[in-house]
Amino acid sequence: MYEYRQALMRMRQGDSEREIARSKLMGRSKAARFRQLAHAQGWLDPERPLPEDAEIAAALGQPKLPVTAQSSIAAYRLLVEQWLGQGVSGVVIHTTLKREHGFTGHYSSVRRLIAQIGREQPPEATVRLTFAPGEAAQVDFGAGPQLVDPATGEIRRTWAFVMTLCFSRHQYVEFVWDQSVRTWLGCHRRAFEWFGAVPARLIIDNAKCAITRACMHDPQVQRAYAECAEGYGFRIDACPPHDPQKKGIVEAGVKYVKGNFLPTRSFRDLADLNAQAREWVLKEAGLRIHGTTRVRPLDTFAVERSTLLPLPEVPPDLGTWHAVTVHRDCHVSFERALYSVPFALVGKALWLRATDAVVTIYHDFKPVATHARARRPGERRTVSDHLPPAAQRFFAHDRSWCLQQAREIGDACAQLIGQLLSDRVSERLRAAQGVLALKGQYGAARLEAACERAIAHDSPHYRTVKTILAGGHDLAPLRTVTPEPYAGRARFARATASLFEDDGPTFH
Repeated sequence: MYEYRQALMRMRQGDSEREIARSKLMGRSKAARFRQLAHAQGWLDPERPLPEDAEIAAALGQPKLPVTAQSSIAAYRLLVEQWLGQGVSGVVIHTTLKREHGFTGHYSSVRRLIAQIGREQPPEATVRLTFAPGEAAQVDFGAGPQLVDPATGEIRRTWAFVMTLCFSRHQYVEFVWDQSVRTWLGCHRRAFEWFGAVPARLIIDNAKCAITRACMHDPQVQRAYAECAEGYGFRIDACPPHDPQKKGIVEAGVKYVKGNFLPTRSFRDLADLNAQAREWVLKEAGLRIHGTTRVRPLDTFAVERSTLLPLPEVPPDLGTWHAVTVHRDCHVSFERALYSVPFALVGKALWLRATDAVVTIYHDFKPVATHARARRPGERRTVSDHLPPAAQRFFAHDRSWCLQQAREIGDACAQLIGQLLSDRVSERLRAAQGVLALKGQYGAARLEAACERAIAHDSPHYRTVKTILAGGHDLAPLRTVTPEPYAGRARFARATASLFEDDGPTFH
């Protein structure tokens, strides 16, 4: 419109088409056509005011496009628009049109139609989110460098946990091995301790360690993460699914860590990586002029810190929840370790809450067992009271118990039980338990007498003691058994020396 208005002014001053073309406003032929239009509209009258741009544009109208042949893809426009709305790619659209609709055109026709549909869509507008001091922080994970895992000796991917305060842009960075719930909660604790305070709201993604069911309106928060929020006093604000722009501040923070901290650096191990990251945040990232706020994050954080929530006097006991089932052996399995529960719960589904030091098992919202956390895979934590009565008796009647019970009955019983348990060939614990069980049927006195008789006959066996008691032989007085004439293991009835005594000649 500027060129047309300038050309119109020169025409009203008497300039020719040649002079207008020499001024580079427009060509001679175009100027001639515009003079005809201006004359018809009465714009050349110097007494009249210059027309408005809208009037000139309306008179000029839209330029006529040359008539071209209609593309073969135009007949499928509605179908292509429907597929684009469903997120189908252009390559799949072209393949489907050829397979199901007999389309013979090239993929470039589909690409041009997709581009035309995109140009006709209204542009998307966005609004920058602003936050008051202490109002919110954003949290996200990003891929970190690969390091050697000292536990396995293998090269593993690390992950960068980043929490960025929305107002000051001061951040906490920690590299970890995984994105488990336990790691997620631990990173939160250390981030709050790093800031020395807690933001009122945490804007997060829909990671499984925080959100078990992503939803626009009613996301389901991980039970352990909900306890963490309650303990520290912050509110969880999960972004809608597929809308990462709601946490663009931390997205940019993760990108900044990956682009400005990791390149050209080397790390010995995970501890060295985190030590360098903390130093980088305080000496470089926190002292730079931020691209959006145009101030240093640490300078703004000095103002924001007083508006954050204080840390609780007693840090909350952060634990993770897990659904477990009681096995037939009265134990539940968690991280390849076993923990006992009361035998009446065998086969039931329970909840297990694990902290760094304690494992607690719940049934119907009530704790039924508490154990110190196992420190190695395969470890078994068992409380004897959780086992069935028969099993409790079996495990309670060990060697020490047998010896103690035998001493209470008498010396002979203690001697016999000691011989049974000291056998160097066979394990005779059950025999000892069987002997002691006879006390309930015959009494301690008779059992002591039977054991004394069995020892006297050098037969310290369960069957011998039972036979003596069953036949009442323990009631008869015990006669002293002398080894003569059967001295030791002698094979002859007479002493060997008597064979060589001289009694004079004997004739038969």
